[in-house]
Amino acid sequence: MQKTFSLLLATALALAVPAFAQRDMGIIDTKAEGQSIPVSITGSPELKGLADLAFEAHGSYRRVASGGSFTLNFTAAGPNQVTVTVSRGTSPVHRETVSGSSTRNALLRAADVAVAKTSGLRGFFAGKLAFVSERGGQQTIMTGDLFFGEVQSHPVQGKQIVGPRWSPDGGKIIFTSYRTGFPDIYALDLRARSLNTLVSLKGTNSGGRLSPDGSRLAMVLSGEGNPEIYVGNAQGRQIKRLTNNQSVEASPAWSPDGSRLVFTSDAAGGPQLYVMSSAGGAMQRLQTNVSRYCAEPDWSRADPNKIVFTAAVGRGYQMAVYDLKTGAGKIVSKAPMDAVEPVWLADGRHAVCTFRSASSRALFIVDTETGKSTRLSPAALGNAWNASYLAP
Repeated sequence: MQKTFSLLLATALALAVPAFAQRDMGIIDTKAEGQSIPVSITGSPELKGLADLAFEAHGSYRRVASGGSFTLNFTAAGPNQVTVTVSRGTSPVHRETVSGSSTRNALLRAADVAVAKTSGLRGFFAGKLAFVSERGGQQTIMTGDLFFGEVQSHPVQGKQIVGPRWSPDGGKIIFTSYRTGFPDIYALDLRARSLNTLVSLKGTNSGGRLSPDGSRLAMVLSGEGNPEIYVGNAQGRQIKRLTNNQSVEASPAWSPDGSRLVFTSDAAGGPQLYVMSSAGGAMQRLQTNVSRYCAEPDWSRADPNKIVFTAAVGRGYQMAVYDLKTGAGKIVSKAPMDAVEPVWLADGRHAVCTFRSASSRALFIVDTETGKSTRLSPAALGNAWNASYLAP
């Protein structure tokens, strides 16, 4: 039975050192300030420039030259250390020195502290991305911080690389590649600088994704017929089949507690979202009511009620969010091109996705509450897509 659906299934085969507080007033109440918080950012040119970039990408803030609800000052405090001072008017209300793996990383961590203290949201600036890039016709896995600093290339042989996913501890990247001419699941060990084959069975092997505790691997295998959802141990062994039907399944993603999986299936005639226990059992459709095509889901760890996914809209694709609590779905991106491959950031409000046209692919942050989008990947890097986010 030949069934395919374009996006992930068709193409799938186809990036805290503890801080110490010097003065801590807790979370500062900003409810009276409206939907966005005006902030003034000061500091040395290097630190201020990166802080400006970070807060410009955050939907909860707007930068002002002066007169903001808060002034955020960032100063170097020593090797790989940055001090952030949050002030209201002329009165400092929070000061903290933050350490990082570099001065740049310390600045992003300090900016996350400022976010937590002024909005109550978890910061996401200091997270890392893994993504696919292409130069000269050769695809490679790359990693870097959220704003494309400290970018490293991790070449792996193979014409196609699909779905890189961080391990929970950040030590490995799980991905699918056609290194042997057929799609198999691999683990790139960043610490040992080694590449290991996890799953290479008859048929297609794709969609590998580790559980939140790192002990289990969800995947899509077709060796027994249609592409079905399977779960094995972290080494790709002791594999158990979860789905067993005549439909096509793809894109498994774990719930924050690891008890459930959300995935795509065309059991209803077209690709839609389904959930089931990660131990097996009946699959239940999520009635998103936003599109005939729903795929590429990602489950928020910050808000277990939210699932972001790709939806067909008109003649293209946009990013959408389904709320498990209310049972409602909505389109959240306003891209002038396709917005696909979404993954949540650490706050459960923002997501990174690929903006895709006929000639280019780039990574953007999208605020799921306002639809505001900010480009992350620089044009000089070339095409960048298929991001995975590792929370700080």
